[in-house]
Amino acid sequence: MSQHQSKKRIGLMTGGGDAPGLNGIIEATVCALRGTAVELVGICDGFEGIYSGSTVQLTPEGVRGFHGAAGTLLGTSNKSGTRGREAEFLKAYGNLKLDGLIAAGGDGTFEGLSRVIQGLKLIGVPKTIDNDLAGTDVTFGFDTACAVVAEAVDALRATADAHRRVIVVETMGRTSGWIALGGGLASYADVILIPEMPASREKLKANILSLRGQGRRGVMVVVGEGACFQGEKPRVAFRVPGSPQAERYGGIAEEIARWIEAETGWESRHVVLGHLQRSRHPTTTDRFITASMGVEVARMVTEGDWGKAVVVRGGLVTRAPLSDIMKPARLVTPDHRWVNVARSLGLFI
Repeated sequence: MSQHQSKKRIGLMTGGGDAPGLNGIIEATVCALRGTAVELVGICDGFEGIYSGSTVQLTPEGVRGFHGAAGTLLGTSNKSGTRGREAEFLKAYGNLKLDGLIAAGGDGTFEGLSRVIQGLKLIGVPKTIDNDLAGTDVTFGFDTACAVVAEAVDALRATADAHRRVIVVETMGRTSGWIALGGGLASYADVILIPEMPASREKLKANILSLRGQGRRGVMVVVGEGACFQGEKPRVAFRVPGSPQAERYGGIAEEIARWIEAETGWESRHVVLGHLQRSRHPTTTDRFITASMGVEVARMVTEGDWGKAVVVRGGLVTRAPLSDIMKPARLVTPDHRWVNVARSLGLFI
């Protein structure tokens, strides 16, 4: 048997929303598998690439230097899954003639894979800027997203002070507040509002008026897109039919800015950071994480250690059962150390 024939064909896909560091995972895995009996096949556009059979060959020469770029060179999609299409997925996957699959994705990707996982050789790489996946202490892309928020708040504070305004900055995160908390804390935002801890309108109003009474020229508010006030529901901006996460949140920053101005008389503006949180080049922290994860994934492939995920625990990249990252979302708790630090700094949360 020739060397080409003896090589194992392993697929690599990126699914769900893009996250800074995905290209780092791809480049590190490809480079760490160089010289081995493994042929890496890149699957284009997540699940859609499996259904359509769209693939590319991944070689060290073809991926060199991509680790510093945002996005994913394979493309991705959060508009399709496997619900109701299980048989179609398995047939399409079989047509690719793969000996195993590496999947970098978030809860939507792994929810979809959980429906067809029986009989598949799968290695999971948890990915989301929201940092809310179970089974891992942190997800790559989160540090970069927090950096975008912190840099934006730092910059906007200057114009808030110049014009005597309250500026409300809306972050991503869906039902979790990790980005708002991390970015808000890093930038010492005056107010941090997260989905897990609905705030009292009256207490927030009192806090804003107190800051004004202290002679503050401007105030910075950071709010997660899925946050709401006590007794209220999150704002759904629109829906994407067929998506594993059909409801898309948004609009809370504008609502809060108008409410603050109406209730306090303090001129207010809002800024939605949106996809800027995804599109920044990865921080060095995220590059370290993805480099280590890619190397570990390569080891798992060569050892045939399937049915596991590569995760971060206790500051180390390690392996865990796939089921660990398919559990309910990991959310911010009211007693989390970052919440306590924010309160110690005098921030409203």
